[in-house]
Amino acid sequence: MVDRLAGVGEDALQRLGSAPGGDKVLAAINGMRERVDDLQKRMRGLEALDKRLGMVEKRLDKLEGKGKPSARKTSPAPRKTSS
Repeated sequence: MVDRLAGVGEDALQRLGSAPGGDKVLAAINGMRERVDDLQKRMRGLEALDKRLGMVEKRLDKLEGKGKPSARKTSPAPRKTSS
């Protein structure tokens, strides 16, 4: 069944290539395939960064002491004055 699907797909691509404007469609499809491959490579890089970030967060928690909320100072909101 897979062989039949592959054959039909190849036949469709050949017909598309011989159709008017088909070469542009095939070029767009090939360009999209290259962009998807590039995207997959970048996503693998993000996985490594996420892992490194998790390790850094654990180290930071250890240095700060677990359960200590970080003290953030907030400035008071400016008051509106009525004229």
